[in-house]
Amino acid sequence: MAQVLEFRLPDLGEGLTGAEIVRWLVEIGDVVTVDQPVVEVETAKAMVDVPCPYAGVVTARFGEEGSELPVGAPLITVAVGAAAPGGSTEDSGGSAGGSGNVLVGYGTSEAPARRRRVHATPAVPAAANGRSVAAEPVEEPQAGAPAVVDGPVPVISPLVRRLARENGLDLKELTGSGPDGLILRADVEYALRAAAVQTRTAPVPSATPATVPATTPGGTRVPLKGVRGAVADKLSRSRTEIPDATCWVDADATELMRARAAMNATGAPKISLLALLARICTAALARFPELNSTVDMAAREIVRLDAVHLGFAAQTERGLVVPVVKDAHARDTEALSAEFARLTEAARTGTLTPVELTGGTFTLNNYGVFGVDGSTPIINHPEAAMLGVGRIVPKPWVHEGELAVRQVVQLSLTFDHRVCDGGTAGGFLRYVADCVEQPAVLLRTL
Repeated sequence: MAQVLEFRLPDLGEGLTGAEIVRWLVEIGDVVTVDQPVVEVETAKAMVDVPCPYAGVVTARFGEEGSELPVGAPLITVAVGAAAPGGSTEDSGGSAGGSGNVLVGYGTSEAPARRRRVHATPAVPAAANGRSVAAEPVEEPQAGAPAVVDGPVPVISPLVRRLARENGLDLKELTGSGPDGLILRADVEYALRAAAVQTRTAPVPSATPATVPATTPGGTRVPLKGVRGAVADKLSRSRTEIPDATCWVDADATELMRARAAMNATGAPKISLLALLARICTAALARFPELNSTVDMAAREIVRLDAVHLGFAAQTERGLVVPVVKDAHARDTEALSAEFARLTEAARTGTLTPVELTGGTFTLNNYGVFGVDGSTPIINHPEAAMLGVGRIVPKPWVHEGELAVRQVVQLSLTFDHRVCDGGTAGGFLRYVADCVEQPAVLLRTL
């Protein structure tokens, strides 16, 4: 007899609470093998193919393409040991226990625990927020008893909690439309709109579900979700929590460009400009470790980090992403160049993994590729600093006492003023500029 197993959306990485279904890779009735990708989803960080830990026949799919699911929501059900089309029987080889090879923080050796559900009052045919309740068995309370939440309010997303808190909405009064009564962002937004109509006030600006296009006179609303939403949340948090300051300096990059040309003329693997700047950054951080840190305000401590995991800004069709070169301090320029190339290609094709997009300790932002000279970078929370690099262009420059045309670049450093004062930040930036102007300075740290 076939056993029907439910596979739920796994934890896709640090800080992620859900994902949008981009494309189903299987149909109902298809035979799947252990660890076969069944759906392509987009998180706030990357495109991910989600593999199924069971082998058998797909009996159900949950969610349409374009819809969003929270972590822990059902994705598919698989009949393990069921007869496949054509009469053959798929043997999972013990896969009822799962392969265990799903994604970050998710395993299938045991059935996932189900959250306790919100009980609905029999006398009320619809949820308190106006949305219909899923037609599945629930425990009935005594007649006339109000709807109650058995245990904690079923909310996964911190964004949902914040939205409710900022608008004075009691989550205990809502019945979620998600699995097992899970309260989704759409439920909170629906309730806020209903309250606005009842009190004859203007609708809440963020209260339009992503599935309902909304227009206003002279413009169109664009939902802040996916990469754009993640960028908005992170930058807003950075501006809210970090007291940042910026310093900058112009540097003569002529010798650095000559050094790079000489290195690439040897027939060895090509060295990118970004790799040279990254090598300078890691050397500077070794001298000024205050900038490779994070702030723990709960403990009122500055945490100085041992390893340099270097993030770099990459613009893609999906928006801005920040891949991370792990242990950048332990890599030479050739290894850095190769890793930058690999991660950049993965960013362009949308194949970066959540691990490759998290854990950064310092960010290098080469906005010169956009043809601009300068900027004031916003720190990538929870890091403590970001180095910005403008375009390198010929400019008049006093060189060896005479006016000459040199390759000039503007360098800017935005730093968390809690971790250091201007003297440290200025020392870091001056060292970076010295290495750009005289690459031989870097040899002292090799």
